Amino acid sequence: MFCTNCGSKNSVEAIYCQKCGKMLEAEEETRIARPSKIQVSTAENDEERHIFSVSPTMLFVKIGYGLTIFGALLLVAALTFFDQLIGINISGWIYVLFGLALLLIPAFYHFRQKLIRYTLTDAKIEIDRGLISKQTRNVPLRTIQDVTVAATPAQRLFGLGDLIIENANENDGKIILKNINSPKKYADVLLKQMRQLNK
Repeated sequence: MFCTNCGSKNSVEAIYCQKCGKMLEAEEETRIARPSKIQVSTAENDEERHIFSVSPTMLFVKIGYGLTIFGALLLVAALTFFDQLIGINISGWIYVLFGLALLLIPAFYHFRQKLIRYTLTDAKIEIDRGLISKQTRNVPLRTIQDVTVAATPAQRLFGLGDLIIENANENDGKIILKNINSPKKYADVLLKQMRQLNK
């Protein structure tokens, strides 16, 4: 310990300076600690990375439109034939309107398919449903236990399939992404992302 008055060196236990006799004071820290750099995570680092988005295929809906139009034409022709055969004079426009009403069936499925979207990020799967009232379901990748690709003969014919995801959640253990184009490709991407997350 050094005396602040004369600068002489004294022992640590000394109360007075051995040279000048002045009372020794505890040394003060002369170095000022620099504030440590605190890493604050930015919004960019916290943002999830978008991997892909996919919706159910519209192929079956388009086939449904074609079959419905063909069936509607046959129905209008048949009703017109029976009308003339029986002799009931009903306006042909009623039959046409009846045939057009059949288009409401594929239109319903078309609208329903458009309301579903599957999105994979680097942390979860998002399942969006709805148009005006929207519902988003989030499935963390860490809770996924198994990914399976299943396809019916009709789906295999057109290169489609269902992505079946086994979830660890007991309340809703299975999620099915229906009628996906190239389902094996999306399953491989999902499994790759799960492996990267578990590293």
